[in-house]
Amino acid sequence: MSYMRGDLLTKTRKLVKGLAKPAPTWLKAMEQAPPVVFPRTDGKMKPIVLPEDIYVKKFFRKHPDSLYHDAVKISGFAPPPARVFAWRVLELKEQGVNEDDAMAVADMEYAAEKKAKKQAYKELKQIARSEGKRPPPNPYPSAIKEIQAEENKYVKDRFFNPKVLEIVNKMKEDRQIFLQDRAAASGEGQ
Repeated sequence: MSYMRGDLLTKTRKLVKGLAKPAPTWLKAMEQAPPVVFPRTDGKMKPIVLPEDIYVKKFFRKHPDSLYHDAVKISGFAPPPARVFAWRVLELKEQGVNEDDAMAVADMEYAAEKKAKKQAYKELKQIARSEGKRPPPNPYPSAIKEIQAEENKYVKDRFFNPKVLEIVNKMKEDRQIFLQDRAAASGEGQ
């Protein structure tokens, strides 16, 4: 039935009409109350555009280091800084502030918040050191450093994992064989 066009009801009607299939018991009931037909798209999906997307893009142009902040943190409910910035700009625009001033204010608030977080961590480290304890991990790490910390174990693993070392040795041997074959071929051609 996959080669026929239409829904289940249409396909079944065609098969029954062509005597390819006996009429099922549910056909009459389905003809009296046909299922809902959903509108079809023309194959093109329209992108979802939010009003703050313009300001999110401007934020990323101004602060490219924030591109690496996780937009969807499974363990938290805090929105990414770019969305907060955009919402603040829209809020200020609703209050009658022009766009440039709203962006400047939101940018100053973002910078102040970032500076306050760094200062709080700095004080936390000083307290831990004065008590003779090891400083706690940074609660506001750079997104790039977070990614590097995740990848670090794999980077170190390549030097000690026997399977990786075996693959590297095999690649070195293949390279040596290739170079010898190339040298032998170039010696014959002269």
